[in-house]
Amino acid sequence: MNEILTFALLTFTSFFTLINPLGTMPIFMTMTADLEHENRVKIAKKAVLVAFITIIVFAFSGQLLFKFFGISVNSFRIVGGIIFFLMGMDMLHARLGKVKVKESEVKKYVNDISIAPLAIPMICGPGAITNAIVLMEDTKGIGTMVALFVAVFLVMLLTYLILISSTKIIKFLGETGNNVMMRLMGLIVMVIAVEFFFSGLKPIIIEIIK
Repeated sequence: MNEILTFALLTFTSFFTLINPLGTMPIFMTMTADLEHENRVKIAKKAVLVAFITIIVFAFSGQLLFKFFGISVNSFRIVGGIIFFLMGMDMLHARLGKVKVKESEVKKYVNDISIAPLAIPMICGPGAITNAIVLMEDTKGIGTMVALFVAVFLVMLLTYLILISSTKIIKFLGETGNNVMMRLMGLIVMVIAVEFFFSGLKPIIIEIIK
């Protein structure tokens, strides 16, 4: 039992750190600023659900899929880094805040951003996918597998609650506060992007040299 609890705690803390819902919140706030509360809830719910399913699928079949398609985790990190960097650049210039959605296009917009970029790669990024694959390989029996599943579910539930609470933060900060927070988080997102990019590029270069 102690082994299962230790594994569950490790899984929860590692996924919460890698997914970083508090870092995703400013992007969610900015991209949904012009939407009604009901649509924000729909976006958060769908994004978390898609991310949860993706993590579980990769946990059970990640190694098989990577080998079948000839994809490496390092390549995934590089692509994720590029996407993060471009998004951070938009945040730095407050361009995300200027997204205007026509009433007739709200449904399509909700579906689009809930899957990308929120579910993938913001919530379910290279780090979370890699973590799922590695931890699944470390499971020992049904008990630890269930612990992995429950821990991921709890992290996703917390992520959903944090994203939903961001609607109150929008009102509290106001437009100026939101722009300042977005620029600060943009810098952080760009730094994370560089780390992702080079952590994926370095092993590839070393392999080429060898």
